[in-house]
Amino acid sequence: MGMPFELNTMIVTKGREKRVAENLFLLEKEGYRLYPIDIPIDVRKTIDSDTSGTGVIKKVEWQNNSTWLTYQLISLNSTN
Repeated sequence: MGMPFELNTMIVTKGREKRVAENLFLLEKEGYRLYPIDIPIDVRKTIDSDTSGTGVIKKVEWQNNSTWLTYQLISLNSTN
């Protein structure tokens, strides 16, 4: 029997990210997802929103039908 699995090429936060350190964030996503590690990818609030920055995923963990991402924000697009 297989398990549902998703391949993602951007980080969509929906405002649920938690700051761990200055530019390091932790995010829980529902289901099992695979992300590229150590490669800069877009960070967005929603899938249809503009890019809010660029992040590099440092760690991906799967447990209890959830994916936990630890990522570093390397650039931030600001409207200021």
